[in-house]
Amino acid sequence: MKKIILFFAGLLITFSIFSQGNKNLAELLGYPKETKLLIIHADDMGLSNSVNTACIKAFDSKGITSGSIMTPCPWANDMIAYAKDHPGLDVGIHLTLTAEWDMYKWGGITPSDQIASLLDSNNYFFASVEELGKKVKAPEAEKEIKAQIDKVIKAGVQLTHIDTHMGSVLANPELIKIYLNLSDIYHIPVLFPRAYLSWFPPEIAKSLGSKIFLLDNLFMLDAKSVTPNWIDAYKTAIETLKPGLNQMIVHLAVDNDEMKAICKGHNDYGSAWRQHDLDLVTSPEFKDLLKQNHVVLIGWKQIRDVMNK
Repeated sequence: MKKIILFFAGLLITFSIFSQGNKNLAELLGYPKETKLLIIHADDMGLSNSVNTACIKAFDSKGITSGSIMTPCPWANDMIAYAKDHPGLDVGIHLTLTAEWDMYKWGGITPSDQIASLLDSNNYFFASVEELGKKVKAPEAEKEIKAQIDKVIKAGVQLTHIDTHMGSVLANPELIKIYLNLSDIYHIPVLFPRAYLSWFPPEIAKSLGSKIFLLDNLFMLDAKSVTPNWIDAYKTAIETLKPGLNQMIVHLAVDNDEMKAICKGHNDYGSAWRQHDLDLVTSPEFKDLLKQNHVVLIGWKQIRDVMNK
């Protein structure tokens, strides 16, 4: 425990306490204190053409309020260009340090000899977070992480937040520290559930707990919650939503030959799964469910703007 305390003690210096009186985020955004705020967020933009097509459709129909780009992926440039041409989109970076599909792979955008500890023998990212956590060297990870962010910023996209693919930046304590520091470096929120504060010593948790962008609740559908009626798990999540900052992560794509080939052998978060999520967030039934439960939809952009006042 002593070693962990010493390791994270630097965060007290790096993380300044953010406070505006006793107001919570809802009040700072102009809503009543007990408002149920919800970000509906699409992961994996840039993964494929079918994902990009689905995410654009969901943005256009107001089925999602936010999305994030996987910079190293083959279709990232397509999504970056779209985001640049549509500055109103709530777009962040989906930090990517893993490549989980069997036949569809990618490595970093940094030269491979500079990030060797992140890569397998084929110069692809590791398939699992566990293997990454065991082999990664923190300085190399930091170099790649910043390169992914900087690429999108240099392209002219005004980023709203930073999050993480497969939770890869939470693979070990050194990566967590790098990840959390990004908020101060780039002046944008990072996705971090309040529940994760239990990982830290009390004095660190207290400092981090003052950040307005911490999520009070994070929901993402998993395989054990899937039912024949796709909306069931989402309905339960919305009906039990509590006041505070909530995020619902969805995975969107058009169920076509491209996406089926990418996801071959993976039913969880596969092609059909992503089509179901797309159909869900664009459906009148889902939108009615949000209204019936008095949910206020927001994006990361609003949080970023309040954070930087």
